[in-house]
Amino acid sequence: MHYIEVKNLAFHYEEEPVLENISFEVDPGDFVMLTGENGAAKTTLLRNILGLLKPSKGSVHLSPKNRLGERLVVGYVSQQIASFNAGFPSTVLELVQSGRYQRGKWFKRLDKEDKEHVRRSLESVGMWEMRHKKIGELSGGQKQRISLARVFATDPDLFILDEPTTGMDVRSRDDFYQILQHNSKEHGKGILMVTHDHEEIRHYANKHIELIRKEDSPWRCFSMDSCKELSKPHSLSH
Repeated sequence: MHYIEVKNLAFHYEEEPVLENISFEVDPGDFVMLTGENGAAKTTLLRNILGLLKPSKGSVHLSPKNRLGERLVVGYVSQQIASFNAGFPSTVLELVQSGRYQRGKWFKRLDKEDKEHVRRSLESVGMWEMRHKKIGELSGGQKQRISLARVFATDPDLFILDEPTTGMDVRSRDDFYQILQHNSKEHGKGILMVTHDHEEIRHYANKHIELIRKEDSPWRCFSMDSCKELSKPHSLSH
């Protein structure tokens, strides 16, 4: 089964072509990195996948079910996630705990398993020691980290992440990639992540999509390759 299936997608802003002939899949257990130059419409592609934009041509299909036959849960972190203002009332811990309620626990107390999941989620982004801080007191990079922790706390089947490591140092990024790889390999999660740090991630991801273009053409999609074969990537011919 495919968690994400994109077929011959094209997208135009009014009359201007932005994406053309985009086709790929993300399956359970895939850790897929999506790269491209600045302005390469990577976020636009994600917004098409999420249904926030409508393709001009082609199709995008998100599986309604996960690999166990249950409702698919999607965890999305956008590029502009760190928008909490100084008056935001919740603590770090309260915000991340709220992610557990998406798993059918409305009006129920969080149990020991929930609390352990929240702890691991905060530790995974290096924010456990700041769990009692107010959200509005955090820096932009710290807000990005707790937003990631909240997504981990929801335990999604499919992660869609738009440059999630903004504000992280090298060690934190490496720890984060290891956690994603563990989730894909050991728990069958699907991951699609926009990044500029593809050299760092190449050892963790198993597939690579690159948006490229040739002169006087809109952005187009690389063929999807195994990361083991990325030393000499090839572009689509026109």
